[in-house]
Amino acid sequence: MAGKPSAWSEAEVAATVRSYLEMLRLEVSGEPYVKSQFRKALVPLLSNRSESAVEFKYQNVSAVLMKLGLRPIQGYQPARNYQQSLIPEVQRQLSLSPSLVELVLAEALQPPDATTTGPLDFAGAGTPVMIFPEHAGSPHAGIGRPDYAAIEARNRALGLAGELAVADLEYRRLMKAGKARLAGRIDHVSRTEGDGHGYDILSFEESGKEKLIEVKTTRSRAETPFFVSRNELKVSKDRADSYHLVRVFNFGHAPAWFPLIGSLDASCILEPNDFMALPRPA
Repeated sequence: MAGKPSAWSEAEVAATVRSYLEMLRLEVSGEPYVKSQFRKALVPLLSNRSESAVEFKYQNVSAVLMKLGLRPIQGYQPARNYQQSLIPEVQRQLSLSPSLVELVLAEALQPPDATTTGPLDFAGAGTPVMIFPEHAGSPHAGIGRPDYAAIEARNRALGLAGELAVADLEYRRLMKAGKARLAGRIDHVSRTEGDGHGYDILSFEESGKEKLIEVKTTRSRAETPFFVSRNELKVSKDRADSYHLVRVFNFGHAPAWFPLIGSLDASCILEPNDFMALPRPA
């Protein structure tokens, strides 16, 4: 019977983190790469590890990067249970590669490319599995690294592009339902009247009931935290029966979304910052 796998050595962890960060560098630089080639190149440097073991370790690194306030590469979902011992090694290698951190944070401020971004599908994704423990504080509190989510939140071009995508989704939804009159009444209020309403889009249910939509957009994964203002929280409480927060993620290559309906203090774990929001597990 096969014995329990041996613990990963410091050399193995270092090689895996180095491999992962090189993929991240290529991805944020817009250069093509093949994940399987990186896995195959890494295996000979390890102690009798399978490619599936490497994939899981890459998922661990994804989770650590998110905890450090950066974004992971596409395709390796952050592991919910990851080794805390990975954090120092990822931090060490990032400290030796300040240019990589700068590249990732610069990406957070880039305007989206409308020519390569498709429309949102009607079917939203399910609420993501939370990868950080409840009541653990902000995911990257005390780590001392830059905050991709906070920088991206200041990207007005990205925010506007996400709002336009959701407004288009709402228009197509109502037109498909034969509600052209309601579709024509959709109001992108953050553009027509400015911020301050606590939501971005006034849309409608097929019944004619108002649907207040706040949009939060990220290029990163669905699990990425987002920021909520005190006014948005207040409006979500006062208008809980019609309030929808739409989280748009993977924006720019495979855009998807999920809704959080009702008061935000019921649908999210709020950390005062204004508020950092993590969707509660379904």
